[in-house]
Amino acid sequence: MASNATVPDGIARLVAWYETAIRVLAGVSMLTLVAVMAAQVLMRYGFNASLIWAEELCRYILIWQTFLFVGLAYQKGELVAVEIIPLMLKPGWRLALKSVAAIPIIVFLWLMVTNGYDYAGRLQNQTIPALDFISTALGGQELGVSIWWVYISVSVGSALLALHVIGSIVTDAIALKNHAQRKPPAAVHGDSAL
Repeated sequence: MASNATVPDGIARLVAWYETAIRVLAGVSMLTLVAVMAAQVLMRYGFNASLIWAEELCRYILIWQTFLFVGLAYQKGELVAVEIIPLMLKPGWRLALKSVAAIPIIVFLWLMVTNGYDYAGRLQNQTIPALDFISTALGGQELGVSIWWVYISVSVGSALLALHVIGSIVTDAIALKNHAQRKPPAAVHGDSAL
């Protein structure tokens, strides 16, 4: 979100920890996804016996990946954006435009958090069939993990994205303030910039 020079030390450590945790989680979830799909392909084409739980489990992993990692993509500037007007503005006006544009985004994300939580709560009595099937096959007993854990990803991911949007504005404001406080270096007589 910001360089260490623009935010307090404790916040910089928290942000660094968060980024590391998200990247590790991204790697582990992707490795799991690839392993399950490779096992599915091997079983289907090598042994002519499909794993009926593999596609469902991969779908749930992809849902969590989408909502958890969209904030990191936003932070890195990897989401699609039209920036013709902001690039024509001075930094102060760019920050003002970004702040105004963030208001409906944060309202929308708040609605996603609250409605996503409500929707997940309505389905909390349903279980995840893939995990029940795996558990029954391995141990003879269903796990009974609620589908709530899949649907709550909407609320968690939206809340994290809202924090990224707010953090981006705060970081830009701090950087703008620090840049405005810096005095331009005195020009050396005889040197000229081309």
